[in-house]
Amino acid sequence: MQQAILLAERARGRTSPNPLVGAVVVSQQGQVIGRGYHARAGGPHAEVVALRQAGELARGATLFVTLEPCCHYGRTPPCTEAIIAAGIRRVVIAALDPNPNMAGKGVQILRENGIKVETGLLELPAKQQNEVFRKYITTKRPFVIAKWAMSLDGKIATASGESKWITGPRARAWGHRLRDEVDAILVGVGTVLADDPQLTTRLPSGGRNPLRIVLDSRARTPAGARVLQAEPGAVIAVTEAADHEHVRQLRRAGAKVVQLPAGKEGIAWPALLDLLGTWEVSSLLIEGGSRVLGSAWGAGIIDKVICFMAPSVIGGESAPGPVGGAGSDRLDAAARLTNLRVERAGADLVIIGYPIGGRSCSQG
Repeated sequence: MQQAILLAERARGRTSPNPLVGAVVVSQQGQVIGRGYHARAGGPHAEVVALRQAGELARGATLFVTLEPCCHYGRTPPCTEAIIAAGIRRVVIAALDPNPNMAGKGVQILRENGIKVETGLLELPAKQQNEVFRKYITTKRPFVIAKWAMSLDGKIATASGESKWITGPRARAWGHRLRDEVDAILVGVGTVLADDPQLTTRLPSGGRNPLRIVLDSRARTPAGARVLQAEPGAVIAVTEAADHEHVRQLRRAGAKVVQLPAGKEGIAWPALLDLLGTWEVSSLLIEGGSRVLGSAWGAGIIDKVICFMAPSVIGGESAPGPVGGAGSDRLDAAARLTNLRVERAGADLVIIGYPIGGRSCSQG
C-alpha cells in the first residue's frame, strides 16, 4: 500500500477533478506483478493500468489500491468490472470513496462477485493525500489554501511597500510547486496594482500555470497587467459597482470578466466558490494581499494554511501583516490551527496547518 500511495503522488496536480489513486497487483507468491496510477482525468484509472501490466498473472492475485474502486460509468468504465474480469481474488483498499452517493458500493459489488475485500490499510495517509478531492466531491467547492510569506515579526512588506523578496529561493521554489499543483490561484486587485504579478508557475521543468483569478469589485485591473498575458488566461471577478468601460477594456485584453454578488468585504465568497465548482476547479490557492486574506478568514472558507517565515525582522508600525480585515477582538475568538507541521526551506521555516473546524483529514 505504501508503494501504491507513492505511485499516486506522481500525478499530483494533474488529475483534477479526479482523485490521486495508485494501485499495485501482488501475485499469490508475493511478487509485485503490476503497478499503476491515475495520470490524468479521462485517462485509465490506476487499477486498470496495474491490471494491464499484470496481464494473465492477475488471476488469483491481490490488488492493493489507495481509493475504493469506482463502480459507475464516468469518463471511463467502472474499475470494478475490470477487477472482476481480471480474476483478482482479494482487494485491499486504503480509503472508501468519499462521495456519499458511492461510498461502499464498489466494495459491495466486489464482494457480491466472490472477491475478498479489506479496507482501512494506511487509511489516514491515503485520506490526507486526497484532501482536495474529498472537499470537492462532497461540496462541489474547491479546497482553499491560504499561502503567505512573512518576516519573523509578521510583516509581508516594509512600510514603503517593498516585498521582494522576504523569503529565500527554496521557499519561492516551493511556492511555484504549489502553483503547479493547484487548479486556480487568486489575488486581490491591490496586489495587481502594487506588484503587477504574473502569477505563473516558474519551475526548471516548466510546470503548469493555474487559472488566475483577480478579485476586483470595481474593475480597476489595468488592461496591460501582466496577469492577463499568459495562458490559460485570467478571470476578473467584479460586482455591479464595476465601471462598464473598464470591463469592456479588460475583455478586449483577453480577460474573462464575471460579475458576482457583493459581500461584506468585496466579492461574496460563496458565489465565487460555487462558480469555480461548476468549472471543476477543485483547488484554489489564495496568495493575498492582506485584505483578501482577511476577507477569506472572515468568511470561514480556508481549509489549509501554508506560511513561509523568514528569519528577519522588518519592524515598523505601518508595515503590513498578512491578514487584514476587522480581525478578532478577543483572543479566544482568534482562528487557531491544528495538525501543524513545520518544515525547512533553506533558511526559512514553512508552517502548515488546518483551521480548527475545517476539513483536516487527520480528524477523519
